[in-house]
Amino acid sequence: MFEKLKLRTLEGKKGLVIGIANDKSIAWGCAKAFRLYGAELATTYLNDKAKPHVEPLARELECPIFMPLNVEVEGQMEAVFDAIRQKWGRLDFALHSIAFAPRDDLHGRVVDCSRAGFLKAMDVSCYSFLQMARLAESLMKDGGTLFTMSYYGAERVVENYNVMGPVKAALEATVRYVAAELGPKGIRVHAISPGPIATRAASGIAEFDELLERVAAKAPAHRLVTIEEVGIACAGLATDGAKLITGDRLYIDGGYHLIG
Repeated sequence: MFEKLKLRTLEGKKGLVIGIANDKSIAWGCAKAFRLYGAELATTYLNDKAKPHVEPLARELECPIFMPLNVEVEGQMEAVFDAIRQKWGRLDFALHSIAFAPRDDLHGRVVDCSRAGFLKAMDVSCYSFLQMARLAESLMKDGGTLFTMSYYGAERVVENYNVMGPVKAALEATVRYVAAELGPKGIRVHAISPGPIATRAASGIAEFDELLERVAAKAPAHRLVTIEEVGIACAGLATDGAKLITGDRLYIDGGYHLIG
């Protein structure tokens, strides 16, 4: 798919991609598309255990900045943005593709979610996006684009999505408020809502294979979306041609949300 495209509409742009875990990650599909469109990228990895899986991908992307980022570790997000400030002095787009809920809380009823589990899920999956936006703001001197990843379960009850539904709903509300606050500076903000994709993170959802089958059967496109298709859509939104699109949830799911 990527080989057929020759677009260079992000030539000269600088971007940050947070959340690549391996070559099945949605963040990886986005990073490939950004690079194909001509952008130079900074990327991160979660910890030393994750680094061997991500480092070859960062080399493929020719990333001049490749750093650890666990949003629960104080100062790591700031260190990434300090490196970007020193290397480039600016940032044109940033993509946030991380989410987490403790297994027991994710697999249980929302009403039974522990206080600690709920706060952890909100911190990693939602507050870290706010933190990224705040740090990116001063580097987006000529405007820019912020992305985060949501899911249909933020709008409708999806069986087994459980506590991540309220968390993603909070994330989408956050996107709207940040878009309103940063819009005067030319910074647009998007909540991308792909259909279900077999990523490592998604594997933690109970009966996920059944969900994949159901979506593929019911979506008007009669198939699942790929990480490459999500990436190409995000790359288009990062271009100057999308400067007046902001603040909304954008479905990339073959139309499943229309009838699901």
